[in-house]
Amino acid sequence: MLQDIRDNAQGTIAKVIIGLLIVSLSIWGMDAIVGGFSGEPEVATVNGDDITEREFLRVVQIESQRRLSDMDNPDPSLLDEDQVRRDVLDSLIQEKVMTQDAENQGLELSDQDIDSLITQMPQFQVDGTFNRDRFVSMVRNMGMGVGEFRETMRKQYVVNQIRAGIAQSGIVAEEHVAQLLRIQNQTRDFRVVTLSEDAVSDQVEVSEAEIEAYYQENQEAFQQPERVDAHYIALSRESLAETVDVSDDELREYYQERSSELAREERRAAHILIEDGESAEETMSTVQERLEAGEDFSELAREYSVDTVSAEEGGDLGFAERGVYDEAFEEALFQLEKEEVSEPVSTTFGIHLIKLLDVQKSEVPPLEELEEELRRELARSKAEDRFAEVRSELADLAYAADDLDGPAQELSLEVREKGDITRDGGEAPFDHQGLVRQLFSEDVLRDGFNTELIDVGDNMSVVARVAQYQEAQQQPLDEVSDEIRTALTREKTREALNQRAQAVIAELESGKDPGEIGIGEWQSYDDQPRNNPILGGAVMSGVFSLQRPEGDGEVYGSVMSDDGIAIVALEAVNEGEVNTDGGEFSQLRNFLASLEGQREYRAYQQHLRDNAEVERQ
Repeated sequence: MLQDIRDNAQGTIAKVIIGLLIVSLSIWGMDAIVGGFSGEPEVATVNGDDITEREFLRVVQIESQRRLSDMDNPDPSLLDEDQVRRDVLDSLIQEKVMTQDAENQGLELSDQDIDSLITQMPQFQVDGTFNRDRFVSMVRNMGMGVGEFRETMRKQYVVNQIRAGIAQSGIVAEEHVAQLLRIQNQTRDFRVVTLSEDAVSDQVEVSEAEIEAYYQENQEAFQQPERVDAHYIALSRESLAETVDVSDDELREYYQERSSELAREERRAAHILIEDGESAEETMSTVQERLEAGEDFSELAREYSVDTVSAEEGGDLGFAERGVYDEAFEEALFQLEKEEVSEPVSTTFGIHLIKLLDVQKSEVPPLEELEEELRRELARSKAEDRFAEVRSELADLAYAADDLDGPAQELSLEVREKGDITRDGGEAPFDHQGLVRQLFSEDVLRDGFNTELIDVGDNMSVVARVAQYQEAQQQPLDEVSDEIRTALTREKTREALNQRAQAVIAELESGKDPGEIGIGEWQSYDDQPRNNPILGGAVMSGVFSLQRPEGDGEVYGSVMSDDGIAIVALEAVNEGEVNTDGGEFSQLRNFLASLEGQREYRAYQQHLRDNAEVERQ
C-alpha cells in the first residue's frame, strides 16, 4: 500500500494538487487553506460582517472577570452567565454597527497614530516614559494580544470621536436654564401644625372579626417560606490552626527566628519640615548649608519648620517605633546613625530633614511570657500553608461522599448544624447567596447530594447538605393575630388622621380663624429653601408641591409622617435669584447641554442599530 501511495504521488494529478497548494500559500498564506476547509464559527452577522465565536468568548471572559472584581466577595456562582452572554453579544453588535459607521464616514487611524496614542498613555509609562514591557504585561493581563489591543484601539478611538462630536453638540436655551434655577432657588413662607396620633386614638378600634377578615384576604402574607435545616463543614484557617500541633522544638526555633523582631526598637527623631512649593528647594538648600556650617539643628527647626508644635521643642518628635510615621519618613529614620541628619525626604506633609537623636531597645521577653502567643502564630502560619491542600481534599471527599461524616472524620473537622434557612438565606455562613443557591438546587434539595465547596469569604470555605426540608406553610391565625391588630390599628389611625386633617383644611378654607379650630399652635417658617433640614424631606416636599397662593390668600395641604400628620398653610412663594454670569448658571447650563448631547448620541446609536441587518446564530 505504501508503494501505491509513493507511485501515485509521482502522477500528474498529484503534481497539479501540489501546484495549487503552493500558489495558494504564496498568495494568501496558510489561513487560505485552513480557513477554506474549516472557517471560523460566528455568533452573529451585522450588515454582512461576522462577529466570531472566538471574539465573543474572549469578551465574555473579560466581562465575567470585571463583574467578579466589582463584588465585595468575588464568587463565580453568583454570576448570571446567560445574562453576561446576552449583554456581551448586544454590546458587540452595537460596537460593530458603530465601527461600520465610522468606516463609512472615512474615519480611520494609521499605525503611526496608534503608536502615538499608546506611547502617551500614562498606564504604560514608567517614570514618565513609555515602557514596552509594562505595555505588553498589562495587555496580556486584559486577556488580549498586542495585535488585538491595537485593533480594539483603532475601532474605539474613531467611534469615540463620533460620540464626542455628537455629545458636545448638545445645546440648551438659556431661558430654560434660568427657569430651572429660579425653581431650584425658590423659597416659601408657610406655617405648620402637627396632629399627633393621640388626637384620634379614641376613634380607633379593631375587632376580632376585622382581624380574621384581614387574615383571610391576605393569606399569602402569612406564608412561612420553605426552609431547610442543614449540616455543614466550615473549613477556615483559624479552625485548621486549632488542629495543628506545634512541638516544643518548633516553638523554640520560631522564638529564635523572631527574637530580633520581638526586641522593640524605638527611635527619637527631630525634624525640620519645609512646606512643599516654589521656594521649597531654595529654603532647604539654605538650611542644609547652615547645618554644614555648624549651626544647631534645633535652632534651625525653630526658625524654619512649619510644624509649629515640634518646632518649639527644636523639632523633637520623641521616641516612636516602626509603624508610626509616613513610610518614606520611617525608612529614612531607621537608616540613620545616631546624630546623623538625613537627605531631604518628601511626604504628603512636605519636605523633611530628619535627625536621629537617640535609640533605645528593649530586651527580648523570655519564651515563657510569649509561649501562648507564638504558638498561635506558628499554628496559623502552618495552617496557611496547609489550607489550599486541605481545601482540595475536602472538595474531593465531599463530592464523592453520601454524607459529611466521612469527610469530617478523614480531615478531623466538625460537622455543624444550622436551621431555618430560606431561599433568602439565613445566619452565617448561609448569608452567602452562592451557598444558599446550591443548597436549594435540585441535586442537593431533592437528590440528597452535598453542595460543592463554596468560598464564603477570604478565610472560609463551606460544604453543606440538607438535613431536613420543610415546605412552605400557612401560619395559623392565633400566631399572627397581634401582628394584624397592630397593622390594622396603624392603618385606621392614619385614615382617621387624614380625615381630621381634611376637615381642618375645609374649615380653614371656609374662612374660619385658625385659633378657633383648636388644633394646637402653628409654627411659622419664612423664606425656607427646599432642603430645610429641620422639618425633614417629607414636609418640605409637601410644602413645595402646593400651588402658588393667589393674592393675600393661603393654600393648605397635609403631609403624613411617622408620628402624625402635618397641616401646612402656604402663605407666599418667593422667586429664586438667578445670576446668568455666575458659576451656578454656567455649571447647570453645561450639565444640561451634556445631558442633551448624550440623549442625541443614544438616539443616533439606536437609529443605526434599528437600520442594521443583524443575524444571530
